[in-house]
Amino acid sequence: MVSFVATPIGNLKDITLRALETLKEADVIFCEDTRHTIKLLNAYEIKKPLYACHKFNEREAAEKILAAAQHGEKVAVVSDAGTPVVSDPGNIVCQVLREAGEPYTLIPGACAFVAALVLSALPADRFAFIGFLPEKKSEKIAVLEKYKDSDLTLAFHSAPQDVEKDVKVMFEVFGDRAACAVREISKIHEEAVSFRLADGFDGEKRGEFVLVVEGAKEKECPLNSLTEKEHIQHYMLAGLDKKEALKRAAKDRGVSKSVLYPFSVDL
Repeated sequence: MVSFVATPIGNLKDITLRALETLKEADVIFCEDTRHTIKLLNAYEIKKPLYACHKFNEREAAEKILAAAQHGEKVAVVSDAGTPVVSDPGNIVCQVLREAGEPYTLIPGACAFVAALVLSALPADRFAFIGFLPEKKSEKIAVLEKYKDSDLTLAFHSAPQDVEKDVKVMFEVFGDRAACAVREISKIHEEAVSFRLADGFDGEKRGEFVLVVEGAKEKECPLNSLTEKEHIQHYMLAGLDKKEALKRAAKDRGVSKSVLYPFSVDL
């Protein structure tokens, strides 16, 4: 059986009892960086064979993980911090296992962007996780343009050296919006700093960041400045029958057709 195991994103005490149990029972552990994972294992006196599974060798590692699982070994897969696959290696492994019909599971735990969403105090009922933006500015813009008109709260990962550049290009694409820079989650210097994209972020640039940005505001239909009767007439003059014109005007104004019906009687 293969288990993807979420590990702490800062505070080692955030490891779950189930995660520790899974790591202790594993025959082998595949990890993003053996030097990093050994610190976690040493903290809980766990000694297991460690093999690398990172973005440069994931396909090869996936085949080894599959082979081990097919031979009845218990395999644990971890990344340096947080949940594997989410902005970390692991997705190719999932695909290889799924294609081979080999079952796998997730031992859930810490996830940085979920913690940041809570700490930001921005709307969390509907959101989208975008992850890291590309390096080149033109590619950053291309990604952001896809979400320019979305009303979802947006969450991005950002390295400390990229925060200023990322915020600047967000302002260029999104315009001014409320945002929050969350860093050092679960650590002693954890902070969530609210700011406006127009002002930029001038806080501490240390630690891994999650940038949370509010979604686009609903745009007011320009036809709503007309009177109710003029609004309906606008669509009728465009060739729609009265029933369809009434329907369109009601949708523009965010009201039911019955509210506008009295204005259409003599048209």
